[in-house]
Formats: sequence, C-alpha cells, structure tokens
Amino acid sequence: MISTHILDTHLGKPAPQVEIRLYDAKTRTLLGNGVTNDDGRLKDFGIEHIEQGAYLLEYDIAPYFAKHDLKTFFPQVSIQFFVENPNEHYHVPLLISPFAYSTYRGS
Repeated sequence: MISTHILDTHLGKPAPQVEIRLYDAKTRTLLGNGVTNDDGRLKDFGIEHIEQGAYLLEYDIAPYFAKHDLKTFFPQVSIQFFVENPNEHYHVPLLISPFAYSTYRGS
C-alpha cells in the first residue's frame, strides 16, 4: 500500500484539499489520484496491488498556498521512490512551506 501525508510547516498544520497523483515512474502511467483529507492525509490511491519498481507522487501545492494568500516558489512537488517489497506499506510524508519542502520514508 502507498499512502502520503502533507504537513504545512509554515502554518504548523496539516495541508487539506491538496490534489495528488500517483504514477508508474518508468512509463508515467497514472495509477491513481486523490485529495488530502482534513488531516492532510491520503490513505490510499485505490490500488489493490503494487509491484516492485519506481513510483512518482505529484503534489499540486500552488492552489493550497493560494487559498492562504501565500505565494510559493514550488507550485508542484514530485517525489520519486522505489518499492522494494510490495508487501510492505510505503508512506511518503511531505513537509511544505512556501519556499521549501522535504520528505522522508514514513511508517
């Protein structure tokens, strides 16, 4: 399973209503998409089975910052990661602010 979570470090809150797309990184085939909930989480992309390989998460963060009347240097964030064991849960948190972002492998 693949999930994600966005935290706005500028406002100190989760980032709700952010659109996220999941792609096969090799073919750029769209595998699923969704919008973060009020807690900034997207628990799954509606995919029943994932395979070993490279994936790409694409986050549209410009509309989120625009709702807060903030300009951002990064209108979109793309994170590529590799699934080694398809039986594991892959959680990809994203920390955002108007002029920086970071990520890590969560649990």
